[in-house]
Amino acid sequence: MNDLNLKDKVAVITGGAGIICSTMAKSLAAQGVKTVILDLNIEAAVAVAKEIEKEFGTPSMGVSASVLDKKSLEAAKKEIHAKFGPVDILVNGAGGNSPAATTKIEKMDGTETENLEDTFFGLQIEGFDKVFDLNFKGTVIPSMVFATDLIKKKSGVILNISSMNSYRPLTKIAAYSAAKAAVNNFTQWLAVHFSKTGVRVNAIAPGFLLTNQNRFLLIDEKTGGLTARGKKIINGTPMERYCIPEELTGTVIYLVSDLSKFVTGVVIPVDGGFSAYSGV
Repeated sequence: MNDLNLKDKVAVITGGAGIICSTMAKSLAAQGVKTVILDLNIEAAVAVAKEIEKEFGTPSMGVSASVLDKKSLEAAKKEIHAKFGPVDILVNGAGGNSPAATTKIEKMDGTETENLEDTFFGLQIEGFDKVFDLNFKGTVIPSMVFATDLIKKKSGVILNISSMNSYRPLTKIAAYSAAKAAVNNFTQWLAVHFSKTGVRVNAIAPGFLLTNQNRFLLIDEKTGGLTARGKKIINGTPMERYCIPEELTGTVIYLVSDLSKFVTGVVIPVDGGFSAYSGV
């Protein structure tokens, strides 16, 4: 497809060493994009970059930075400029949930014997802050740092990673749901803000994938089978299965390429029908 206009572009993928984001990075590399795997874990980032170069023959580099530390991102940007030049694409993939920001029960029963520590009132505010900051500020701050390259070029794309729970908050995970809803709002806000600059801002909202962050909620450690919550997800997904990372890549390529030149400020669900299903 010659109309993608992706060959030799430079893409930064935050959280790039993770399963989902490394798959996205590989899909970009397959289109000739120079990929920057930005991750807190430098060893993992370098390993993914080497894997990409070996498999696709396109340049890739691993860089260490924290998406919550502007100075570390600015240092990473200098490193990227020295090797690849200015950035064309930013994929804000860093994120995740934490047990510290997760309630133990889905709904309060309102009885006098109820243990409030298992409810909203037992959430650790430090855990809440950590999850909210990682998912929301971890999208805002890299955009501040890397989008200056895009603005100077008067072209480029920011792709944020949202979630199904941005539309309908899931029980237990108040911080993660709130943060992803904020990502949607910020995606629209920044798209309007940048609308005359030639820079587009969009997001994808994946359905349910099994990741290291949510495995504790969805898989029973003792049996290896689905938890009650995992069964609810499958029952609420018309396709009746989890998404696999490769199934996100078509939407990623569409949104970062010239196929979507007039598309900005949208959040596209890739969810097996979850958002369309009422449960009946």
